[in-house]
Amino acid sequence: MPSILLHLLTSAGYALLALHFGWTRWRARAAQGGLKAWERAAILVPLALQGWLLYADIVLPPRPLFGFADALSAMLWLAVLFYWIESFLYNLEGMLAPALALAALCVPLPALFPGMAANYAASLEFKVHLILAMLAYSLFTLAMLHAVLMAFVERRLHQARKTAAGEATGVLAGPLGGLPPLLTLERLLFRLIGTAFALLTLTLITGIAFSETLFGRPLRFDHKTLFAILSWVTFAVLLGGRRFYGWRGRTAVRWTLSGFVMLLLAYVGSRFVLEVILGRS
Repeated sequence: MPSILLHLLTSAGYALLALHFGWTRWRARAAQGGLKAWERAAILVPLALQGWLLYADIVLPPRPLFGFADALSAMLWLAVLFYWIESFLYNLEGMLAPALALAALCVPLPALFPGMAANYAASLEFKVHLILAMLAYSLFTLAMLHAVLMAFVERRLHQARKTAAGEATGVLAGPLGGLPPLLTLERLLFRLIGTAFALLTLTLITGIAFSETLFGRPLRFDHKTLFAILSWVTFAVLLGGRRFYGWRGRTAVRWTLSGFVMLLLAYVGSRFVLEVILGRS
């Protein structure tokens, strides 16, 4: 089967699952008490197909292709995989529809924007740096989805306080009603951010070592480096604010989303400009 058809088939699988969870959880406004066995199995089908596509693009070729499209696809693949594993521990049905929808959008991108091979892409340093970066990006993607979900829940609860008691009943109906308490979601958010921050720190360290091996200098100060450092500083301030000042709620959500946007601009944004706009490797 041609590669583009396999990409589209995988994307369609994610899209159908996103529609299913949107209809059964959000549109029906009925909590299901967690994922059913067939739903877990169904998610694994496009997840396995996407994993094979990434393997064929990044691992199999002598000179791997890894551009902004592959980065987005790998981020969402790992995010869905981590979420699938996390769903065994927590009932987070409300996140499935948006996560799967984002995956559906990102899967076809490598077929449309295949990227450009680089001489250093097959080196061990690059592979270690790449694995750490993709793990950090995927966990920050999950943290972003957690933050958006928390903001939505907090807004609904805030609106409920302004209504009469009878009108506020069922304000968290459907998938929101089956979510863990807001404080539990907050602990999950900072657990994700803490783990992702550690991986991002290792990514920057290996990136410095990789840059020295490739370019003969420890750090190339460009847009990618600037946004990566700004993102690292943002999440460091957030974790410090949480530790020493008890930051939570909207403050935590705003800092999380700001850090994620800068992180996205660091690699995906810079690679998009180079590959699509400037046509360079």
